[in-house]
Amino acid sequence: MTIYGIKTCSSVGKARKFMKENGIEFDFVDYKVESVGEDKIREWLKQIDIKTLFNTRGTKYRDLKLKELNLDDEGKIKWMAKENYLIKRPVIEYGDGKVFVGYKEEMYKETFLC
Repeated sequence: MTIYGIKTCSSVGKARKFMKENGIEFDFVDYKVESVGEDKIREWLKQIDIKTLFNTRGTKYRDLKLKELNLDDEGKIKWMAKENYLIKRPVIEYGDGKVFVGYKEEMYKETFLC
């Protein structure tokens, strides 16, 4: 299992805490240290919708005034690769390449504790 995000994000913190408390081993990829490239983003998008992955609520989205650009999906992918803070957090890879985005405790229990 690999968790992608930033250490200072509360949702990422909750996800990491959940895994630790339940004895689930994971690797952590911090966007501040190691950026996620376009290939990885495209891999995730084979399983999840771009609306799930692209963060339109964050400060980075507003600061970059991306709403005004009216980006298509390709534009969003390029921006997420350039600015990983535009990726919703956390992104969790588990099992045979499955992907889960966000923190929802009930879904974590159903998905990771079975």
